[in-house]
Amino acid sequence: MFNAGKRLVWWVCLFSAGAIFGQDAPKKLSKAEALGAVASKTTPEYPMVARQLKLEGSVEIEAVISEQGTVEEVKVLSGNPVLTKAASDAVKKWKFTPITVGGKPVKAVAPLTINFKL
Repeated sequence: MFNAGKRLVWWVCLFSAGAIFGQDAPKKLSKAEALGAVASKTTPEYPMVARQLKLEGSVEIEAVISEQGTVEEVKVLSGNPVLTKAASDAVKKWKFTPITVGGKPVKAVAPLTINFKL
């Protein structure tokens, strides 16, 4: 019975490690890699309030790119709240060349900076 319990614990640990460190984990890209993979991008609309306030700045975003090169998710990391929605909405429309590992397309996480300048 003790050996069966040990085996069960071993299998649970092995399965958990596979889930955590498996091939399904997105590949982290550098900013240069992310920009190099951009196939098409939409320029964000400058928010009217930001124009009126003559507000400029950068928005840091992390985008999850699907195996097909579409943006699945956008997470705003920093930036003026007046600008973040416009930046996020624009990045959601971007298309990327599929990221590959070993010749196989994989999900990727791309750090991006969107600059707003009048």
